[in-house]
Formats: sequence, C-alpha cells, structure tokens
Amino acid sequence: MDLNGKRILVTGADGFIGSHLVERLVADGHRVRAMVQYNSLGTRGWLDRAAPGALDGVEFVAGDVRDPHGMRDAMRDCEVVLHLAALIAIPYSYSSPDAYVDTNVRGTLNVVQAARELGTERVLVTSTSEVYGTARFVPMTEEHPLQGQSPYSATKIGADQIALSFHAAFGTPVTVIRPFNVYGPRQSARAVIPTVITQIAAGADRVRLGALHPTRDFTFVHDTAAAFPALAACDAAVGQVVNVGSEFEISIGDLAALIAEVMGRRVEIDADDARLRPALSEVERLFSNSSRMRALTGWAPEHAGREGFVRGLEKTVAWFRDPANLAAYRPGEYVL
Repeated sequence: MDLNGKRILVTGADGFIGSHLVERLVADGHRVRAMVQYNSLGTRGWLDRAAPGALDGVEFVAGDVRDPHGMRDAMRDCEVVLHLAALIAIPYSYSSPDAYVDTNVRGTLNVVQAARELGTERVLVTSTSEVYGTARFVPMTEEHPLQGQSPYSATKIGADQIALSFHAAFGTPVTVIRPFNVYGPRQSARAVIPTVITQIAAGADRVRLGALHPTRDFTFVHDTAAAFPALAACDAAVGQVVNVGSEFEISIGDLAALIAEVMGRRVEIDADDARLRPALSEVERLFSNSSRMRALTGWAPEHAGREGFVRGLEKTVAWFRDPANLAAYRPGEYVL
C-alpha cells in the first residue's frame, strides 16, 4: 500500500509515542487526522508542545475510543488507522482494572468494528512486549507464549486477539505492531528512564527505584515512530503480529548507572517498596527478536546496540534537562 495521498488517523495522538508519530507523518508529507482524548480545556497533550510548523495541516478531533459512535465518526474518510490510544501504566492497572478493560479491550473493539463497517484499508493495532510476560526463551519472537502477568498486559492480550479475530472472521486488514520498551523525550515519569533522569536532573544524589534485576529491550521513540508507517504500507504484514525492538538488552540497575554516567553524576540507588510489582507480576526479562519487522519492511533502529542506546539516552537527557520540560514533572514523586 502506498500511503501517499491517504488520510491517516492516529488515535492516542496526544500521548508519548503518538505525538512523535504525528510529527513523523507530517514531516513525511502525509495527511493526518489526530484523535486526542476529549477534555474541557481543549488541550492536545504533548502535541501542544510541538515545534512551530511540526503540525502544519493536521486535522484534530477530540473523542474517546470507548465511545463506538465517536470512534466511527473519527475514522470516517480515513483510509488508514494507527491505533495507539490505551491505558498503559502497569501499577494503575492493579487498582483500576475495569478502566483498562473498557479502554484497551472495548476501545480496540470499537476501532476494528468501525473499520469493518467503513471499509478501512489498513488498521495497525498497538500491542506491547508486556503481553509475553517473563521470557521463556530469548530472543523473543512473535511465537512466544502470551502471559498476562498484570491486568494491563491481560487487557492488551485481549485487545490483540480481538483485532486478529476480526481479520480471521471478516477479513479486516489488521496488523498488530508489538513495540518493546520505548523511551525518549515526553515519556511519563511512571517509566524507568524518565524516573532516573528527572531525579538526577533535579539534583538528587540518591535515586529511588523498584526492582533492579529485570532486563529490558529499549527502543528510541523516533525509531518506534518510523516503524508505524513502514508497517502500515506493508501488504504482507496484514494479519500478522510484528515485534519492534532494538535487540539490545540491559538490566534496570545497569541502566540507572549508565544514565548517571551520561549525565556526569554519581548516585546511589535506594529501593522503594512502593515501586515494586507483586512478585508473580514482575516481568523479569524482555529481549526482542525483530527479524520479522526487518524482513517485511527493511526497518532497522537508528539507535541500535549499546552505542545507539547511549545516543538515544543523550537526546532524552538533553530534553529533560530543559527547565521548561522538567517543570512538567514532579521528580522523585512516584506516579502511577
């Protein structure tokens, strides 16, 4: 599929990955409709902080993926839908699982149901590596078993299966894109990299974290954003699940030390019990095999390996060190 001339709807456009994706699509010359969550202030999340000209030509629509009628209206006249809207904070899913079912499962159902009715040409549904749970083998391919170790990951498994069922049952042209851990400017402080950076940037000599032994595969947000249009344009990806990761693994403890090194600081790590997941819910290891993505699209992360990861961290640190950006966060405060 040639995306040129197609109108592309991005749900969750006001979020971390969504805002970078919208900017990427505009820069590539695409026609974009950005769906942001309705609020009475009319704010557009991180898109309100976009650079001048970065959103030229973007059409905005406010709504909620939980509303099937509003979802159908937002998708009308869009040939391509990139569905990112979701509740993603794992700790909050322990206290409010109903909200995750409504947003992640029913929201995705609303998207694929509208796509079926409207004849949408391509739908990308955003998954997460958390659906795999703790690695049973590495690197983790798309055939890895699914393990719902948190209410969040369980709802994302449900959302993925709803989407794939519509492809199997009705021929809806769905692809499930499964990013591993994404990092970069604008990320919520509930994620580990912003947690470490904001505490150090605020002057802390002791950084509070949860478990230090789990390992993760981190991908810079610009690389993840580039994967979406590449996959949307790939006809052979329809009906498939596709991993998107850097294929570089690092423990949380080593990550914190590396960030401190990049920031030119020496810090101590304090264990914070409030940040620990329940024992059986902790995902101990995530390490991507992204060979399917490379084979289908030719995509490759620009920030690959340890050297690429350091470059991505340097860009992320520079953004958070800007006082105007750091002011949007509450360093040291645990945010669900």
